[in-house]
Amino acid sequence: MMTGLLIGGAVEAATLKISHIRPQGAIVDQELKVFASDVEKATEGDVKVKIFAASALGDYTTVQERISVGAVDMAVQPAATAASRQMQITYFPYVAANWKEAKVAYGPGGAIYEAMKELYAKQDITMLAAYPVYFGGVALNRDAVSPGDANVEKGIKVRVPGIKSFQLTSDSLGYISSPIPFSEAFTAVQTGVVDGVIGSGAEGYYASFRDVTKTYVPVNTHFEAWYMLINSGTLADMDSEDRDALQKAAKAFEAKRWDRAEADQSDYEQKLADYGATIVKLSDEELAAAAKKVRAEVWPQILEDIGADWGQGILDRIAN
Repeated sequence: MMTGLLIGGAVEAATLKISHIRPQGAIVDQELKVFASDVEKATEGDVKVKIFAASALGDYTTVQERISVGAVDMAVQPAATAASRQMQITYFPYVAANWKEAKVAYGPGGAIYEAMKELYAKQDITMLAAYPVYFGGVALNRDAVSPGDANVEKGIKVRVPGIKSFQLTSDSLGYISSPIPFSEAFTAVQTGVVDGVIGSGAEGYYASFRDVTKTYVPVNTHFEAWYMLINSGTLADMDSEDRDALQKAAKAFEAKRWDRAEADQSDYEQKLADYGATIVKLSDEELAAAAKKVRAEVWPQILEDIGADWGQGILDRIAN
């Protein structure tokens, strides 16, 4: 195997920079350390993976752009929709009701999995794996108002990502959406600009918002999947054996995540509770009613935004 540059008659190992958005020590950080170790062993040291935690290489939207042009090698992160509105398909609200349905859509060979792979390819990015994280919910720095009834206007302003599907879902559930960048979200809650956050789940809220979370409502707003990405040129330039080893390690990374993601979600809900938050569990009937309302009100608007025929085709594949 030979990867990297020939310097002074010796092959220097290639070092791939990989970005993620969580702090050091978070689950994704721990799992990427295992991935990096697996890659180094499988390539006999030809390929090393250097991890940059906590968005050290830039916000995930910037990192996606930089992977596209080869300025950053790799990342595990949410999809940034600025480059392609069709990437909103990964954030479609209430596309899955449980983990089994989520794996059908977001797992290898699933309709959303394949759609995202194609969309990344158009940006010169190869999607190596999906990384399931959690079902989303609402974190509040106050008591909830009728959390199980989406028909009640709550009078609660919440931060949402600058992605149309989250804004529409928040409004449909009875909240007042306020698009605020992630980097400013904690301060916005802390200072009372907003009363809470929509767009993440228990693990994300524990990692970044636990000090301002008084109430957590797991209303299953969306299924959060991140993606392991690599610049397509970087991957193509690798020695074939090293490339195969990297892709095999990525598949193992993906499979391990699917095995433990559901349990991790429950663990982080408990961690929020242990930290002092009230967890407001909703009944199956309340969750079904919320899903029905959001699908009726939000789906048509997102489909219009991403291309109705294209988007409906993906949803039909999931349903069948």
